Amino acid sequence: MGLLSKKDTKLILDPLMDDNPITIQVLGICSALAITAQLKPSIVMAVSVIFVLGLGNVVISLMRNIIPSKIRIIVQLIVVATLVIIVDQVLKAFAYELSKELSVFIGLIITNCIIMGRFEAFALGNGPWRSFLDGIGNALGYGVILVIVGFFRELLGSGTLFGFQVLGDPVTKTGLYAIGYENNGFMVLPPMALIVVGIIIWVQRSRNKALIEEA
Repeated sequence: MGLLSKKDTKLILDPLMDDNPITIQVLGICSALAITAQLKPSIVMAVSVIFVLGLGNVVISLMRNIIPSKIRIIVQLIVVATLVIIVDQVLKAFAYELSKELSVFIGLIITNCIIMGRFEAFALGNGPWRSFLDGIGNALGYGVILVIVGFFRELLGSGTLFGFQVLGDPVTKTGLYAIGYENNGFMVLPPMALIVVGIIIWVQRSRNKALIEEA
């Protein structure tokens, strides 16, 4: 018997596709729009949410039998705020420029609906292991969308990936720029993030008839 049962595997795989927190549940949209103009901050935000949600789900699950119902939201906020502070301090210590670029959006992880939703809907009613898998699965589903959006916005908007020119040099007109290619400046504007997410939703629903019927 493998490490993961079928039910455990579904906890990780479902949020990646058929129950994605951004494209299906329409949660966490704000950060998806705000920090995806470049690939690097998209990945850092995704990793940060994986850490916060995976570990936060475990902590809430371990405490679920001793948390008074009337103050459970306060306890959840304290847990997520503590983890976000850890993420923020690590970024300031080892990636200061990137932490300035992400600015307030790291702090806004505290109010991310995906995290509070998983605490309430899953961690409070399940054991630590399954809560950990649920947290990782939903965070990965969130992160995948951020990375996809960040990839296309940076590539088509700036002609770069991780800040490196990959389509050629627009100044000296090498690579694709030599045949007349121009960067699409609209891609780095916030509205394009919403449009790219919309295209992902359209592709996802066109490939899965069940999602179309539910809609």
